[in-house]
Amino acid sequence: MSQKTIRLTMAQAVARFLSAQKTIINDEAVPIFGGVWAIFGHGNVAGVGEALHAVKDKLPTYRGQNEQSMAHAAIAYAKANFRRRFMACTSSIGPGALNMVTAAALAHVNRIPVLLLPGDVFANRLPDPVLQQVEDFGDGTVSANDCFKPISRYFDRITRPEQIIPALRRAMQVLTDPAECGPVTLSLCQDVQAEAYDYPESFFAEKIWMPRRIMPDADEFAMAAAALKLSKKPVIIAGGGVLYSEASDSLAAFAEAHGIPVMETQAGKSALPHDHALNMGSVGVTGTSASNRLAEEADVVLAVGTRLQDFTTGSWALFKNEDLKIIGLNVQVFDAAKHNGMPLVADARVGLEALGAALMGWQVDSAWTGGAQEGKDEWLKAADAARAASNAELPSDAQVIGAVQRGRSKATLVCAAGGLPGELHKLWRAEAPGSYHLEYGFSTMGYEIAAGLGVALARPQSDTLVMVGDGSYLMMNSEIVSAVMLGVRLTIVVLDNSGYGCINRLQMATGGANFNNLFRDTRHETMPSIDFAAHAAAMGATARKVASLAELEAALSETEGAAGVHVFVIDTDPLITTDEGGHWWDVAVPEVSDRPQVNAAREAYVKALKAQRAG
Repeated sequence: MSQKTIRLTMAQAVARFLSAQKTIINDEAVPIFGGVWAIFGHGNVAGVGEALHAVKDKLPTYRGQNEQSMAHAAIAYAKANFRRRFMACTSSIGPGALNMVTAAALAHVNRIPVLLLPGDVFANRLPDPVLQQVEDFGDGTVSANDCFKPISRYFDRITRPEQIIPALRRAMQVLTDPAECGPVTLSLCQDVQAEAYDYPESFFAEKIWMPRRIMPDADEFAMAAAALKLSKKPVIIAGGGVLYSEASDSLAAFAEAHGIPVMETQAGKSALPHDHALNMGSVGVTGTSASNRLAEEADVVLAVGTRLQDFTTGSWALFKNEDLKIIGLNVQVFDAAKHNGMPLVADARVGLEALGAALMGWQVDSAWTGGAQEGKDEWLKAADAARAASNAELPSDAQVIGAVQRGRSKATLVCAAGGLPGELHKLWRAEAPGSYHLEYGFSTMGYEIAAGLGVALARPQSDTLVMVGDGSYLMMNSEIVSAVMLGVRLTIVVLDNSGYGCINRLQMATGGANFNNLFRDTRHETMPSIDFAAHAAAMGATARKVASLAELEAALSETEGAAGVHVFVIDTDPLITTDEGGHWWDVAVPEVSDRPQVNAAREAYVKALKAQRAG
């Protein structure tokens, strides 16, 4: 019996295949691809562009303003959907493709699914070198898209139309696998996009993808449960995997049943509501005093769904108990076994519920739990003081955070690089899972506004609020245009400290002179005086500069629920940061210098290194 086929171009096959992939959300089958972001050029407009037009009612196409920022929006969409739904991005070859490389690395580091479809050179090579082609003198198979190889979970270059069949199937496996998921790059040679092939009709049948919930190995599980039962001072570090597994209720039940304090990474913050009695808040370099004191004493750390990066571990100097055991509950063995940990390879929800059953009736000593709660009470007083309103001409980031939260207490908060993530990690009070959306795995300046757009598309009924520094705003702001075009509801608060305030503080802390970070310390003939409100208004936003914290708080309250894009700008102090909480971070200080400040910082650095755990 002959197989039924349909003759399509390779690009048409891609569009039709993506349109047929589904998942189940709230008992309803929905498209797993929320749409395709596209900036068309000569490398994709004729092939992919024509194909997307044909399916635009089933698979919406969104026009980005920059390839990097449109990919950021796609990544934020997937993160806001707890990796259950995601998006694709297509670009031309050359600069259009390479603009997505930063975003690919961001998705790779943060384990977020996104499908990248850059155009590529001609597979037949007859017109070589084509416009924007990168030529390698010694390798004729190289193109600019080879840059995606080390930062893609799966990479393929499509040089024949039938190759797209196994490539797309493999792409979907990676995008939906909790352990493997990350960016997939299918590099589409521009001549092959337009070539036709007789594709099996079965290739385009609707398929439903559900998240895999990995069960724990019996031996690993027994060792983990035994270690917890013997522990006297256990803690839980909740990472992003708790949210992606939708395990917040299971985490709360486990912590409550056994009296174990919980601390949160940047990706894991909001796994428990901020006011949960056992939620000690942020941990590590940007941690609360409550969390870090417990981490220093802990004899067992149950690390759930976290990469245990240096900001979480205080560059591996935070944990001071010589008998420390780390249990890595993670779907990915690479993360589960980090730093000589005891791997417990399993889905976060499944693993927590299984451990809860195995430990039924066991509780940690009440003195450990009670001491943790006392430490949290002390921290909250310090946090309240840092967030309190002020009449200072230039408020601190912490004071702005307080005003923003008082004005929009139910908002989903979006941010990324700079000084704000550290202050937000400690001071923002998240109420619901996913209401705190930070990109701090790759710490990418410019993510914020584009990510706000992605979150708003993923959660159209929610109140999405971006906090961004002037430095990140200047790097990437053009998706304000897209947000206005698409009619999303989005609020952006720009904190203007006239430069890169966070890295300036780090420069000072390591003994360096104030140099090339704040505008006043750069080589210049004229000091910049940037009207961010006017700039945002020119892109279609409703924008204004506020003169005080009280005015900001009132403006946010007044516009809550309002349609459209609203931008508020406030001047802030570049030097003030919250002293309470936090931990040392390994930033190498020069061994020799003419500056006495550097030499003093080096001496302190060498002393601090002695606390690092080597294994």
